[in-house]
Amino acid sequence: MEKRAFIAVGLSIAVFYLFSMIFGPDKQKALPPAAQSTASVNPSGDNKVQQPAAFQSPAPVAGQTLSANNALPKDITVDTDLYTAVFSSRGASLKSLTLKKYREENATEAKKVVLGHDSDPGIFSYSTRASGINLPDNTSFMADSDGFTIEKSGSRKLTFNYISGQGFTVRKVYTFSSSVYGITLETVIFNNSAAPLVGAVQHVLTYPAEPKVKNNRFDTAGSYLFSDNSIQSNKIKDVSSASKRYEKTIMWSGFADKYFLNAILSEKNSIASVELKKNSAGFFESIVSSPQFTINPGQSSSVTHRLFVGPKDIDVLKDQGNSLEQSLDLGWFTVIAKPLLYSLKFFYNYVGNYGIAIIIITIILKAFFFPLTHKSYKSMKGMQKIQPEMTKLREKYKDDRDAMNKAVMELYREHKVNPMGGCLPMVVQIPVFFALYKSLMFSIELRHAPFFFWVTDLADKDPYYVTPVIMGITMFVQQKMTPSNMDPMQQKMMLALPVVFTFMFLSFPSGLVLYWLVNNVLTIGQQMYINKLVKD
Repeated sequence: MEKRAFIAVGLSIAVFYLFSMIFGPDKQKALPPAAQSTASVNPSGDNKVQQPAAFQSPAPVAGQTLSANNALPKDITVDTDLYTAVFSSRGASLKSLTLKKYREENATEAKKVVLGHDSDPGIFSYSTRASGINLPDNTSFMADSDGFTIEKSGSRKLTFNYISGQGFTVRKVYTFSSSVYGITLETVIFNNSAAPLVGAVQHVLTYPAEPKVKNNRFDTAGSYLFSDNSIQSNKIKDVSSASKRYEKTIMWSGFADKYFLNAILSEKNSIASVELKKNSAGFFESIVSSPQFTINPGQSSSVTHRLFVGPKDIDVLKDQGNSLEQSLDLGWFTVIAKPLLYSLKFFYNYVGNYGIAIIIITIILKAFFFPLTHKSYKSMKGMQKIQPEMTKLREKYKDDRDAMNKAVMELYREHKVNPMGGCLPMVVQIPVFFALYKSLMFSIELRHAPFFFWVTDLADKDPYYVTPVIMGITMFVQQKMTPSNMDPMQQKMMLALPVVFTFMFLSFPSGLVLYWLVNNVLTIGQQMYINKLVKD
């Protein structure tokens, strides 16, 4: 829906300016050592390992058999001030994560947003495989805790252990901190056998092919990763027939919708490749592989990643590093959209209402573009004044096109008008409009943010369509006040644009409608002021 609306707005504006140009006035407490000495994966080098002074396998938890692969899956709940995460002993994976500050609907009794619960039930997120050794997705790990709550300003670890019967041991350590969405994950493999182990750690993320709930939040849902200094996005249809593989400087990879992101971040080049595919169960699957390791007998190798499961708030994303803010899709004019989004948050910190913040930004943009707009309307008025003389010239030289063009250009010079002067200054503002469109359309800050009266969600449409209708009326008034040298039929066609825009804006987020409405009101006032300055 948003893509169609975006295209419709673009085409409508293009039609408007095309008519204007032709007929008118022409933008971690440190991780306790799993062994007395371990060898770490060397992502950027030759992956050679160091001989440890002494080696110690992870000690079994009392009463548990670490190799009990047939044990029933066990859930471990970790509670923080921002989220409640449920981990599973199956794959030492993340089963689901409930965000405490976000709800599915704009109502106090609505359910909290839960991420990951609708992914492949056969493979939970961050389930671990290892190429080169036998470690299936659903390997049963043993946890060192039944669950815990992290107090304010606290930090704690959750450790999973697995001892195979084939001479290797795997330990996964999750580290949590209060008031932070990021989670650190260290995976350690111990070689207890008599032969070297060669392979790579693989973490698997899964995502539904189609959302179970039809909501515009999922319009942009899919795979996103930042590789080779650019954002790469894929839908499941893009990998339905063949998988895709990325290997160039991967900073992070994950799945996201319009407002939320589940991603794994590289730590010291710990992501060597990412493979995207549609798995046998029909789910979207992302396999994140570490650089290859070689572990000699009596040695261990560790690889560290950082996880993010949370909101696509630009400040929160930026704090994670690794260019994670690139997951926020702000379109072609990102360079303009990001400052606008930061400005929106800046003013909100002072006024406490995103609707008022939008109005402030609209006023600032209008003032910034006032010189260009003034020049545009002045040119329109000039073209309108010489229209009778142009009509005479066209009649006089109707049989000699070259002579007519020469005479018309001379008329322009005599009256110091530019047929393009009324259009070009306005065209310059189009990138700013699209940048603001993206900022408002994809900003989680506006999600469920109230304005006044009946407008209780600036990211949703006006429930009573009041603001779109008023917007259409102000656009009609603006059109009537705009100088024009079109013939009557062309003027009627242009006056139909407010009707078209009104119907389009009926389903637009009320925050975007508010911007357009305020902009129209300011334009009307500006036009009244310019009309007094530019006398007929």
